[in-house]
Amino acid sequence: MKNYKLKLFFVFFIFGFSSIYSQYTEVINSNKPGFSESPYSVGTGVYQFESNFFLRNTSIEPTFSLPQSYGADIFFRTSFFLEKLELNTQLTYQRDKVAFKNIFTSHYFTSGLSKMTIGAKYLLYQPTYTDKSKEVRSWRRRLAFDKKRLIPSVAVYVGMNTDFVNDIHKTGGITPKVGVLLQNNLTRDFNLITNFYYDKIGSDFSEFSYIVTATQNFSDRWSAFFENQGVFKKYQNDGNIGLGLAYLFSKDLQINTSGRMLFEGKSEGFYASVGVSYRINKHEDSYTDLDDNGKEVKDTPISRYEKSQGGFFSRIFSIFKKKDKKKSSRKRSRKRN
Repeated sequence: MKNYKLKLFFVFFIFGFSSIYSQYTEVINSNKPGFSESPYSVGTGVYQFESNFFLRNTSIEPTFSLPQSYGADIFFRTSFFLEKLELNTQLTYQRDKVAFKNIFTSHYFTSGLSKMTIGAKYLLYQPTYTDKSKEVRSWRRRLAFDKKRLIPSVAVYVGMNTDFVNDIHKTGGITPKVGVLLQNNLTRDFNLITNFYYDKIGSDFSEFSYIVTATQNFSDRWSAFFENQGVFKKYQNDGNIGLGLAYLFSKDLQINTSGRMLFEGKSEGFYASVGVSYRINKHEDSYTDLDDNGKEVKDTPISRYEKSQGGFFSRIFSIFKKKDKKKSSRKRSRKRN
C-alpha cells in the first residue's frame, strides 16, 4: 500500500511540477539560425517548423572529400504530454559534390538525405531570478547583477540517427545521440547557450562536439548571435565560427540568415544560410470553471470534451480542425497549475 501511494505521489509530482514551469512563449522561440539547441520546449499544443536553406563550400583535399553541398535543413518540434518534454525530428536533404584528388582531380554529384534524427529533450532544472525592478529601497541593489543568472537551465537530450540517408552519409546502422543542453539568461536581452553531444555512438564515425552560442536582442524584432562549434572525430577535428541575424516578422513567424567560416581537417571554406521558422499555435492555458458562488465546477461540457480529446492520435489530427469559438456562459477564471 505504501509503495502504491509513493508511486501515485511520484506521478502527480512529475505532472504537476512540469506544468508549473510552462515552456510556452507568446512569440515563437526558434533555435535557428544557430546550430545549438535551447533546453526549453516549445510547449504543449505547439507544432513548430524551423528551416535553413544553405550553401557549403570548402577546398578540395587529397583522396576523398565533399567540397561543396547545398540543400535544406528542416527541424520539427512539438510537445504532447508534458510542458518540459519536447519531441523533435531533424531532416537534412542536400546535393553533394564528391571529389577525388590524387594525380588528377575528378568529381561527381549525388543527392539525398544526409541526416534523419529523431529525438527528445527534457528540462531538468530552470532557475528563478529576482525581479530587480521591485527593489525600491536601494538604487544600487536595483541595478546589481543577479548572481543566480550564472546558474544555467539544464536539459538532457536523447536521439537516434536513422540510416535512411544517402550512401555517402551512412554510418553502418542506427546510432544513438545523447547531449546536455545549458542556457544562461545573463540579462533580459543577452543569453548564452552551451551544448555538449556524443553522437553516432558505437560506430566508426562517433564524435564528441560542443556548441557555444551568444545571443543579443536589440529590440522586440531584431536579434543577433555569435557561435563557435568544435567537433572531435577519430580521423580529424572540425570547427566553425559563425554570425547571424534573426527578424521576428510576426508572433508565429521568424526570418533568419547566417554566415560561417569552416575548418574541416586541412580544408577551409564557408557556409551561408537563409531560413524561416513558423509555428502552428494550438496551445491552451489550463483553467478552472467556477460557478456563481466561486466554487469549482468539476463536470462541464468543456471538461468532458478535454477528456475525449486525450488520445495521442486525436491530438495530432486536431491541428487540422477548427476551434469552437463559442464561449461558455459560466464564469471562468484562469489559473496556472
